Amino acid sequence: MPIRIQSDLPVKEILERENLFVIDEKRAIDQDIRPLEICIVNLMPTKEETELQLLRMLSNTPIQLNVIFMRMSSHEAANTSASHLKQFYYTFEELKERRFDGLIITGAPVEKMEYEDVDYWPELCRIFDWSRTNVTSTFHLCWGAQAGLYYHHGIPKVLLPKKLSGVYPHKVLHRRKMLMRGMDDYFFAPQSRYTGLDEAAVAANPELYVVAAGEETGSCVILAYSSRQIFVTGHTEYERMELDAEYRRDLSRGLDPDIPVNYYPGDDPSKDPILSWRSSSNCIYTNWLNLVYQETPYDLHKIPPLEE
Repeated sequence: MPIRIQSDLPVKEILERENLFVIDEKRAIDQDIRPLEICIVNLMPTKEETELQLLRMLSNTPIQLNVIFMRMSSHEAANTSASHLKQFYYTFEELKERRFDGLIITGAPVEKMEYEDVDYWPELCRIFDWSRTNVTSTFHLCWGAQAGLYYHHGIPKVLLPKKLSGVYPHKVLHRRKMLMRGMDDYFFAPQSRYTGLDEAAVAANPELYVVAAGEETGSCVILAYSSRQIFVTGHTEYERMELDAEYRRDLSRGLDPDIPVNYYPGDDPSKDPILSWRSSSNCIYTNWLNLVYQETPYDLHKIPPLEE
């Protein structure tokens, strides 16, 4: 929560430079409080698992949140019941006139496909475009990050020599950015993907700001438009056993997968995986919500559009 201090307190400027959340007396007195409106575009096949993962991440804040879920009307979900989707999910058509403080777009197991070959790609493009005017900050995850970077910034993806699977170290490059506040110099994050980003294209794009990266993984956290767009290439929302389930699924399909790195003690899949990313993941999501809380207008109709 914000620190309320006197407007003329000398250290106020220092705190603001360090991205600590402070508000002066006048703003505190005038400030109206309402829940943050958060929408999650859930593209994952196991939707209920993803709901739980993300809600756990979002719950680590004293800020009141109103969270709703969006599904693709142009895609028939095979792993989630129609009754669940009907009861708990909205379509884009039902939400397109609304505005949100925050939007999360998840990953999806379609990364080997060309974007234009994904059956819901035209609908997702409409959501990407809508987010530029109707959302204060959009948080893109894994394939959702790759897709968002491709649509908004023309960054192509590249096929990796083999699947990137495991828990990898990432270095914080710019800790003064709000999203990295309170992070250690290095943090671990799960990765599970067959594709990466064209890193030269990322580096050459002046609109993109890489704030965390790994030697083996490349760019991990990328910001654009002063954090109104956030792209996270990994699965910071994953629980302890998610990579294990994926590894055993690939084994059952005869894919001969590598053992996820930095995951099982002694690289022994018979042992319980090590959970080494929970605190840093919680920090990233809490920082994002604090960022949204600071930047979003009370009247959501006053969200400024992103610059073209």
